[in-house]
Amino acid sequence: MPEKHTICLLNDSFPPVIDGVANAVVNYAKNIEAHHGHAVVVTPAVPDADDSGYDFPVLRYPSVDTRKLIGYVAGYPFSPEAARRMQDEHTALLHTHCPVSSAILARELRDVLDTPLVLTYHTKFDIDIAKAVKGKLLQEGAIRALVQNISACDEVWAVSEGAGQNLRSLGFEGEYIVMENGVDVPRGRASDEAVAAAAAGFDLPRGVPVFLFVGRLMWYKGLRIILDALAALRERGTAFRMVFIGDGADGGEVRAAAEELGLDGVCFFTGAIADREAIRAWYTRADLFLFPSTFDTNGLVVREAAASATATVMVAGSCAAEGVTDGQNGFFIEENAASLAAKLTELCAAPEEMARVGENAARELYISWEDAVARAYARYEVVIDNYRSGKYPRHKKPLDGFLRSQGELMDGIAALEAARDEMVDDLNADWEELLSWFRAGQAEMRGRIREGQEKLRAGQELLNEQLEAIWHRMDRYL
Repeated sequence: MPEKHTICLLNDSFPPVIDGVANAVVNYAKNIEAHHGHAVVVTPAVPDADDSGYDFPVLRYPSVDTRKLIGYVAGYPFSPEAARRMQDEHTALLHTHCPVSSAILARELRDVLDTPLVLTYHTKFDIDIAKAVKGKLLQEGAIRALVQNISACDEVWAVSEGAGQNLRSLGFEGEYIVMENGVDVPRGRASDEAVAAAAAGFDLPRGVPVFLFVGRLMWYKGLRIILDALAALRERGTAFRMVFIGDGADGGEVRAAAEELGLDGVCFFTGAIADREAIRAWYTRADLFLFPSTFDTNGLVVREAAASATATVMVAGSCAAEGVTDGQNGFFIEENAASLAAKLTELCAAPEEMARVGENAARELYISWEDAVARAYARYEVVIDNYRSGKYPRHKKPLDGFLRSQGELMDGIAALEAARDEMVDDLNADWEELLSWFRAGQAEMRGRIREGQEKLRAGQELLNEQLEAIWHRMDRYL
């Protein structure tokens, strides 16, 4: 039977911040805890986060709230508390799902804990960097730092072959393993009651095709292609409804663009939905899922839709299209609005074709998180064995010296804090003993005072009686 290990999962995003990678980390932790070993999540602190409902511990480290600027908090990846907590947990392996702050913290923890480090590459970070950083030189510098961070890990996983190729295009020269993500909704359609509850309040007539998008509202997700294609359909008089689920930095612009195109009566925005059963109900209600994104490296939502037997329209050659056959378990288009409009026009006239391909997708594309994490955990065993056997080289990247010294500093601070806490505990124990002795003394003193008061009162009564007797005698003789 495989050994039960404690796996530390690190990521820059985690609920209440919702995105695909945060969802992946949640499901890794749930399945490790339920079926394999023990999971601990390490992630930046988010205001008003409530982690009490998880079956695994969530350790938050200091951060700056930059959600209004970039949609995420910015973690400060130098945390002695994280080092001490991971030592207490006897961590066997570190698995970071982000090559930025979480990877820096993971590299520090590796030196403190002497454990292997795995990184999963989920996202095309060159696109995110281009959006966030202006200036070619700054972008190139950021990408080099990113690749150095990734190269410093003991093993690198990519969620798809396309993700691995994107990593190669950034300058990564090491080896990687494709480790696919799973789907956290069960295979099968939601109940009629759940669908009715999810769709309540939306104008979705029966017999009118419903298109769906689930994800962050960012233009690079292909949202302009969707809106322009829908506008073309409306001009042709084709009846349809479109539902966008999610939020993001471009959400306001997307909503405004839909209104400008005259889609406000047939295009609905629900905002972000955290309830996975409600998401499942929407997948069931939809006739077709639209995902013309070439940004995403895995297209997990394609398999989520497939779980409910809903087929997806995607760009041919995209990462989302990996493992999909056009007309068999999905539909391919070129990366433009005209191609999407033509495909939607064709499919609106053939609802049975959408249903047939959706059923095939349910059988052929669905991957459960239980299966995905089981495969990952089996690989953890190999990585841990390789690390203990000395098969991984000692990483000597430009930042390693600094990070190693930072890790040693963290270790020292953690030891000092542990000693401080022990001293405080001892002082608290001594103080409690002193207080207990003092309280006991107080109680004894109060008892003696009460006893003296009783004696004084009895003496006073006796004296009064004697004085009264004397006065009686004197009164008799006077």
